[in-house]
Amino acid sequence: MARIMIALADSIQQRRIRLQFPPMAREYQQLRVLLIQIRDHRASMLQERQCFIDRCRLPEEAFRYINLVDEPRLRYSDLRDADAVIIGGSGSFSVTSEHSFTPWLRDVVLEIFERRRPLFGSCWGHQFMALSGGGEVKTDKERAEIGSFEIRLNEQGMAEPLFEGFPPIFMAQLGHNDRVTRLGEGWVELASSERCANQVIRLKDTPIFSTQFHPELDESTLRDRLAVYVQEYLPEPESRERLLSSLQPSPEAEQVLERFLRIYVLGA
Repeated sequence: MARIMIALADSIQQRRIRLQFPPMAREYQQLRVLLIQIRDHRASMLQERQCFIDRCRLPEEAFRYINLVDEPRLRYSDLRDADAVIIGGSGSFSVTSEHSFTPWLRDVVLEIFERRRPLFGSCWGHQFMALSGGGEVKTDKERAEIGSFEIRLNEQGMAEPLFEGFPPIFMAQLGHNDRVTRLGEGWVELASSERCANQVIRLKDTPIFSTQFHPELDESTLRDRLAVYVQEYLPEPESRERLLSSLQPSPEAEQVLERFLRIYVLGA
């Protein structure tokens, strides 16, 4: 029996190698994460990295980074040593426009969808994943969300293990002018806000999730982020002060990334 179990384990490991999957991490702290960034501002790029490190509760060496602004020609082979991939936000690039990195990233994302590898998108990453999956994204400044907002889980969201123990309504940090207006085939909405549907989505029966809100941010780091992109989002001083004073804590949303890694990557 022991020989059979060893042979089975070897078979699984060889199959993962053939499919370009990394060997499974045995402990949470051993996970390897690739963060794909779309940042043209160095301060926000570095801040985003630290925010993901903090919210994932992993050591800094667990992360590898590719900033598509500097390295637009992403290839699937760039992912080969990652247990999970995260696509972050972007303050200056809209999903509704084509950029030098768009076709390369789209090809890689579609390959991830096909192979069902763990993937998480935050804000811009959320929109790009939805668009690549056959959905629609539009610029809609009338429904822009900048600040702390309530996120409401629907029936599917309440049944989702990622949100087990969450209240039906929780606070999250947002900053976006574009929104997902329609999902493609196979995608499921798990949560919405008063202004926007599709705040959390999942490609059904896969470890592929994304959120319109920023699970890597709290009210303090959102304040820092907004200082970088103040002209894009808050050009009027009065509205800026009013917004900053209204920011609220988001303790549940800040758990999402670690829970994703533990449940859908490590399988804890």
